[in-house]
Amino acid sequence: MDIVGLIPKVSIEGATKGRIMDKASLTVIQLKDYLFLLLGNGLLCYGKGASMYITTEKGLRMLDVYSGIN
Repeated sequence: MDIVGLIPKVSIEGATKGRIMDKASLTVIQLKDYLFLLLGNGLLCYGKGASMYITTEKGLRMLDVYSGIN
């Protein structure tokens, strides 16, 4: 699975930046770029109260489509 698919998968139940970096083997700069992309396209949202990134409904649909391709 590529990183654009892995980050929403890791974030289904919520994930901190540290957890995403660990699971996807990303640097801070790479993580910022991917989060910008995923947040901007509505695949992730940021839960301010919990300080975690969470996969949106749109992100879940993308994962379903992605899993059907692979």
